[in-house]
Amino acid sequence: MANKNYYEILGVSKTATQDEIKSAYRKLVKQYHPDLHPNDETCAAKFKEINEANEVLSDPQKRQQYDYELENPYASAGGFGGASGGDPFSGFGDIFSNIFSGFGGGDDRASRKGKDITYEINLSFLDAALGCTKEFSYNRKDKCPDCNGTGAKGGTAFKTCEKCNGIGTVKVSSGSGFFRTITTRVCDACGGVGKIILEKCPTCNGKGTCKKNQTVKFDIPAGADNGSYIRRKGYGETPDYGGEPGDLIVMFTVKEHRIFKRKDFDLYVTVPIDFKTACMGGKVLIPALDKPFEYNVPDGIQSGKVIVMRGKGIKGRTRTGDMYVTFQVETPAKLTLEQKTALGVLCDGFTSRTNPAMNTFKENMGKEYGVDPYIKS
Repeated sequence: MANKNYYEILGVSKTATQDEIKSAYRKLVKQYHPDLHPNDETCAAKFKEINEANEVLSDPQKRQQYDYELENPYASAGGFGGASGGDPFSGFGDIFSNIFSGFGGGDDRASRKGKDITYEINLSFLDAALGCTKEFSYNRKDKCPDCNGTGAKGGTAFKTCEKCNGIGTVKVSSGSGFFRTITTRVCDACGGVGKIILEKCPTCNGKGTCKKNQTVKFDIPAGADNGSYIRRKGYGETPDYGGEPGDLIVMFTVKEHRIFKRKDFDLYVTVPIDFKTACMGGKVLIPALDKPFEYNVPDGIQSGKVIVMRGKGIKGRTRTGDMYVTFQVETPAKLTLEQKTALGVLCDGFTSRTNPAMNTFKENMGKEYGVDPYIKS
């Protein structure tokens, strides 16, 4: 059941475009990033909620189903109300499949999960566009190696809690007669752990966790962008006294490129060409992600002309972007008197056929104001 309004969480309207959703998400991620608010549980919860909303609204199919459940709250018992985390970067969520099962058995201990760890890395423009492999180390709490996470000396100096039979929870009834209420609460004898430690592990002092330096290596698919991230299951903090480890969230900051600009998987580049090439045509080199390639500029090209080169953008898992090339004609400056004279003779020979825009402008000026805009010097 859609029991959260993801549109309100991201601060967008229900008719928001994908670009508007992406922009709102990025702004909120920067505002509530855990690295900016260490030990702030409120911001951490907000950050997780923002990711959850983005996971649904950035996926057209999930969004359609969510919108239906939002309008029909009793139509289904499923939905997105229990979505966890989320991945705004399509195709990244399934990179890692390492999922730790915790204690298993479906009891209260297994439902306890450690904190997620957020780690931010910088990517060059080309690494993000083409994909790359990264490796880094960080500190995390993991199961104590000496007691295997049990908290008991040698991993065996404990017994099953007799009060809850190792489940970690007990049922409590209240009321009288026909009207009785049965509730489940954490076992007060073992604190929900399900076991009683007879002798604490000297390494972890009975907590079952120790600090360790973790090294991870992973592949980043082509198309990473600012604010996108990947999640590695089970590589976050392991909770004390047992439970499932949290996740490692690796967020990306992408540096700007000297030549290219990008929007999603599309690339944008401005190529200056000299006056001669603009008039007569010729070959120029167009930059690309791998290496430049030749392009035949047609004669008479105008400054600001945009050529779309299909498939020359970023090649992602699900789609390949295009490249938008804008040609900018460089007008010659500081001409000599001889050059100016020669250019004047050349330009006087231009016909209206070769200058349609100038000819149309001249006609419109004549109709509106009765003047010739090109004053003879």
